[in-house]
Amino acid sequence: MKKINQFLFAFISVLAVSCTADDVENRPVVSKIATPEMTAPTTAKQYVLKEVNASSDADRFVWTAAQYTESVVVQYSLMMDVSGGDFTKAQTLVKTSSVTQASVSVKALNQAAIELGAVPGTPKQFDVKVMATVSGGVPTESAKVITISINTYSGLIAYPFTDWYLVGDATVAGWDNNNKNQVLFRGGTNPKEYRFTGYFKAGYFKLISTLGQWAPMYGKGDAGTIVSRAKDADPDPASFEIATAGYYTFTMNTETLKYTLVPYNATAATSYTRIGFIGSSRTGTDAGWSGDDTPMVKSTFDTHLWTLTITLFDGKGKFRANNAWDKSWGGDTAFAAFPTQGASGGDIPVARSKYKVLFNDLDGSYMMFPNQE
Repeated sequence: MKKINQFLFAFISVLAVSCTADDVENRPVVSKIATPEMTAPTTAKQYVLKEVNASSDADRFVWTAAQYTESVVVQYSLMMDVSGGDFTKAQTLVKTSSVTQASVSVKALNQAAIELGAVPGTPKQFDVKVMATVSGGVPTESAKVITISINTYSGLIAYPFTDWYLVGDATVAGWDNNNKNQVLFRGGTNPKEYRFTGYFKAGYFKLISTLGQWAPMYGKGDAGTIVSRAKDADPDPASFEIATAGYYTFTMNTETLKYTLVPYNATAATSYTRIGFIGSSRTGTDAGWSGDDTPMVKSTFDTHLWTLTITLFDGKGKFRANNAWDKSWGGDTAFAAFPTQGASGGDIPVARSKYKVLFNDLDGSYMMFPNQE
């Protein structure tokens, strides 16, 4: 009886495999019948965008449905490029699933135009078309485009913060005040507090707030204080000294004018081969949490520091190691955070802009500078 059961099981298994193979071979090939075409707005329409209306709809874009030989779910992408462009660097205004219309906000249309080179206050021509994608089929695009004129506003995100940078022979920039100087990570809940944990060479350093300028500056005072040099004509303060090369944590408070400089034990710190940024802010939808993250660039001076320049959307994001969720870092505050000052396991709030992003895998500190060109 046991042998009969084994034979019957083997027969059913072979039959199941055969059926699966037949299903694959007989699966219908999805072919295009008709491409989607824009029907609204009309070509030559002009938009004068105002920041006061940023959250309002600029317009509703409508297109015909793509048609295929099979009943399928169609993903649509509404894309915009400079007039006469080839759409290889187009901005995606919105994505839908089997829906042939979508409203685009003033803010989204304005930012897309700026990303494509629009100068605020000066009208610029753009082409708009729609792309349809289905599983198992070749993407299809509008045969024709509509051309619209957009007069943008600045679109800059408010960034009312003062940043401080390291300068000196103990730092990556040397005594050059405009040489990709390392910024101090700013507190997310108290913007008067700053912190940096990282590698220093033996030597000296000071702090400057404007790259390319020597004032304002902070230097070393007595009894754990910092001394300000507000103008170039003011006396040059003393430098902070690093007696032995290694990792240190430097903190300062520009309100209390206090600082600390202590060694940091980095010998047990993990050395990551990849750090990436992930989240809904990458695409403007929750789909940004899936798939690969966007890899950052590791510093050659300090292998625990990472940078990335990226255009982000309204949404949230965080950092993770090795393109996996085994190790990740987040935060509760926009633009900046360090431990006890906004860094956490939460999702970082992001507003749409182009950012320069900096991250420190030693303590989860991050800085996100908006309004990049």
